Amino acid sequence: MPKALVFLTNGFEEMETVAPVDFLRRAGVDVTLAAVGLGNGQHATGRNKMVLRADTPLAYAAQGAYDLVVVPGGPGHAALRKNEDVLEILRRHADAGAFIAAICAGPTVLLSAGLLEGRACTAHFSVAEELPGIRDEPVVRDGSIITSRGAGTAHLFALALVEAVCGKKAAEEVAASTCLAT
Repeated sequence: MPKALVFLTNGFEEMETVAPVDFLRRAGVDVTLAAVGLGNGQHATGRNKMVLRADTPLAYAAQGAYDLVVVPGGPGHAALRKNEDVLEILRRHADAGAFIAAICAGPTVLLSAGLLEGRACTAHFSVAEELPGIRDEPVVRDGSIITSRGAGTAHLFALALVEAVCGKKAAEEVAASTCLAT
């Protein structure tokens, strides 16, 4: 069973977090939501005040190996970008050949981790000037790096993640089961 790690911190963008977790779990992926910067708690409040509970603190999740690591966007991306443990997890998994994914402002976290050099990507227009190789597309996959533009592309992003770790057939099944026209 493939494994995925999704970072969860205050200020996460709800759709960009929930859609990938939901689609990946529908496809049978073991998804771990890791609490980043939440102190002793595991509850994070999103950009629009939705509260999600992390499965585990980052320190425990950091010890695992994952097939996919996901960086949601939203105002919380700034905390992820400054967190050296997050950056190290991204680097380690990229070096191991895992898929690395980010949406909205999340690709700036990949930039801070040094993972976008020579790579095509996409992101929210508010951070576009920071990113080399940015494309005006809903989802961009460059090798093992998958990026997406924002909340409105969250379902397409989620489907791309399923396809990356589970294959095209699994992605088609998830799309059909959720009535997603592709």
